[in-house]
Amino acid sequence: MRTDRSRRSQNIEDLRGQGPLRSGGGGMRFGIVGTLIAIGAALFFGVDPRMVLGLMQAGEQLAPASQPQVQSGTPTDQAGDFVAAVLGDTEDTWGAIFRAGGAQYPPPTLRLFSGQVRSGCGLADSGAGPFYCPADRMVYIDLDFFRELETRFKAPGDFAQAYVLAHEVGHHVQTVLGTSAKLRDAQARVGEAERNQLQVMMELQADCYAGIWAHHANRSREILESGDIEEALGAASAVGDDTIQKRMQGYVVPESFTHGSAQQRMTWFKRGLETGTLEACDTFKSRG
Repeated sequence: MRTDRSRRSQNIEDLRGQGPLRSGGGGMRFGIVGTLIAIGAALFFGVDPRMVLGLMQAGEQLAPASQPQVQSGTPTDQAGDFVAAVLGDTEDTWGAIFRAGGAQYPPPTLRLFSGQVRSGCGLADSGAGPFYCPADRMVYIDLDFFRELETRFKAPGDFAQAYVLAHEVGHHVQTVLGTSAKLRDAQARVGEAERNQLQVMMELQADCYAGIWAHHANRSREILESGDIEEALGAASAVGDDTIQKRMQGYVVPESFTHGSAQQRMTWFKRGLETGTLEACDTFKSRG
């Protein structure tokens, strides 16, 4: 992926290298929203949700040893500069799309952390993988995950990493457009199987939105290099529910899917990439 033409975002809070959390009173309860995010992120990246929830529950009574020292702005290290370039590119892309529709795009803040972080959705462990919290409209990433993406999930490449970040930004777009709130209302009125289906549509739409970003960013700034699309598709396939279930338990249970199959994830990313339109990403209309 070329980043030489991409503006670096300033909407970054860097908590990497902060001291560990220690036991103490007054811990924030993780809550149902945080629990759903934990489960979703765990399934997204192949981590056993029970392990992640166990870590979070154990950490609910943790408190910072000291006030975190937040470094705001564009990081100067190579990994930080890369995510700043991708985030800046999503800001410019979605800003232009929203302006074309007569609206203003409020960009999310990206918070980089190591190990654990306290988000607006509760205390999160890096084992949950990157996630978006609608309560504070922040994207959270422990950059060590990108090594896991390459080694554990066999999805190498800088554009695989860009896809991950663009997917989480896609969830922010859903929040801004009101899709997330409508989904939660709909899920509250149906049973578990239907809730899972709705969640799959939500995640596939975020994949499609990641494709929209790549479409417009490449047209405007020629960001794509040879092999980049294959890297993104490899990552989308690696985090398909069927791929994860086969690896974790040896068989697939489609009715338990919450993010979509490998084929679905690749298909919707490609749809956004090829069309570049929000209308093409109406996964809910396509359901069934």
